[in-house]
Amino acid sequence: MKQIFKRYWPYIKEYKLQYIFVLFGIILTVSATTATAHIMKPLMDDMFIAKKEEMLYLIPFGLVGIYFVKAVGRYIQSVYMSYIGQHIVTRFRELLLGKIISLDMEFLYKNRSGELISRVTNDIGRIQYFVSNMLPELFRETLTVVGLMAYVIYLNSTLAFYSLIVVPLVIYPLILIAKKLKKYSHRSQAKNADVVTRLTEVFNNSEIIKANATEKYETKRFSLQNWQFFKINMKTVYVGEIVSPLMEIIGAAGLAAVIFVGGKEVYEGRMSVGEFTAFLTAVGLVFQPVRRIGSIYSKVQDAVAASERVFEVLDTKNRITNGTKVLNEDITSIEYKNVVLKYSGYNLLDDISLSIKKGENIALVGDSGGGKSTFINMILRFYDPDSGSVLINGTNIKEYENSSLKHHISLVSQRIYIFQDTLAANVAYGQEIDEKRVDEALKLADASEFVASLKDGIHTLMEEFGVNLSGGQRQRLAIARAIYKHSSLILFDEATSALDNESEKRIHAALDSYTKDKITITIAHRLSTIEHADKILVLQKGKIVASGSHQELLESSEVYQRLAGTFAE
Repeated sequence: MKQIFKRYWPYIKEYKLQYIFVLFGIILTVSATTATAHIMKPLMDDMFIAKKEEMLYLIPFGLVGIYFVKAVGRYIQSVYMSYIGQHIVTRFRELLLGKIISLDMEFLYKNRSGELISRVTNDIGRIQYFVSNMLPELFRETLTVVGLMAYVIYLNSTLAFYSLIVVPLVIYPLILIAKKLKKYSHRSQAKNADVVTRLTEVFNNSEIIKANATEKYETKRFSLQNWQFFKINMKTVYVGEIVSPLMEIIGAAGLAAVIFVGGKEVYEGRMSVGEFTAFLTAVGLVFQPVRRIGSIYSKVQDAVAASERVFEVLDTKNRITNGTKVLNEDITSIEYKNVVLKYSGYNLLDDISLSIKKGENIALVGDSGGGKSTFINMILRFYDPDSGSVLINGTNIKEYENSSLKHHISLVSQRIYIFQDTLAANVAYGQEIDEKRVDEALKLADASEFVASLKDGIHTLMEEFGVNLSGGQRQRLAIARAIYKHSSLILFDEATSALDNESEKRIHAALDSYTKDKITITIAHRLSTIEHADKILVLQKGKIVASGSHQELLESSEVYQRLAGTFAE
């Protein structure tokens, strides 16, 4: 816990003013709590035994005043504690998301989306108790215990010894319980991630579930994770809830000692009834915050476990480091020099060497798993080569600042990404919306006609995954997005697979003129997509086994001849 506190300290210390208000509220609360015990002495001795008439008026007013001060203190404390907690948690959500999306694609591929969502939502929510409640509450309750203990020692030091000797007995069982709770909290949070992952998978694959009538099958799979989550949470409850009754028993033992010893003091005339009542009240009030401290300490283990999971992500280092050079000019050349990329002992790319110049249209063909998508992923720096280098404009790609490099690259991938925003915002994604440029991009992507038929045109709100568009319309929208970016390098990965032949021909005709001063790299399984490429690269098991024009390869490459025979016209 000490290490976690150190990690939070740079954030916590930014809220000095708010913590001053919290401290002020705590002082009011602790003072009022101590005064509650102290007022018992005049209540018993002066009001009931001595029957002083003025006390009949002063005690009730004093009691109201005490609880008014206590209420004000608790309100101030609660408001500012909540402000600190909500503010830090909001910042941490942004911080964690920013860290996750800045990590390598390898990290994002390996970690389930549900797991990452759980860290941003569930884990961050759990640490709110740590940063906003635990510290002020522990401080308040500790201060209350110290104040009340000082008061009972002031009243009767001998009696205080008997009543407070049980307090140290609380510590050892609390330590044992805390260790158990931390272990269960880690398991609970991991299982919560499994539940979120299962839900994400169900919602993302709803079409295939409906198509196969597997609703009951998926519900059963979810039910398994859900009830495992329940069992782990109940283990946490079984262990965590033992703290309060344990404290009650220990507290009762302390009070019993006070009543026995204090009763003898009263019988023997060494203590008045009022003093004993005040003492008994103070001791009773001591055990309340002690019990709360025990409860807080047990609950904190959940927050500590969540914090460890959050900081585990924040401490993850990128394998792909950001360069320092800013790419201010268009990409005019790409060169692969003996590039090798390995994964699990297998070469995804194996000694790739070639050069591509401005204005060239390069096509990549090959069997599935041959390395085509990996080839273009190297340019996007989703991965860095294990050996060899990729050069952009004669400079190693690793030297460029990532955002400036990607500013010059447009990607249209097999999977079309549509965001819940307007159609125009999807076309201009990440940039300021220029409606004239949006219209021009849509026209080049052969999308003007279908967009004009939409009720709100380019201002139509896209639903999740773009389900209010057909597959072909989504693909046109993705192409329009690439055009709008006006990049000097365009990467097409099966970019027209959902289009009919006529639509594809119209788009290619429009793009031929648009891309003549750019570099275009296309992955495709259609002959019509690649036959007019300046150069076609044939990839097999990560190697370029042949290259040339369509006609040259038909005459010289058996692999290409076989692939050409499978291309759908």
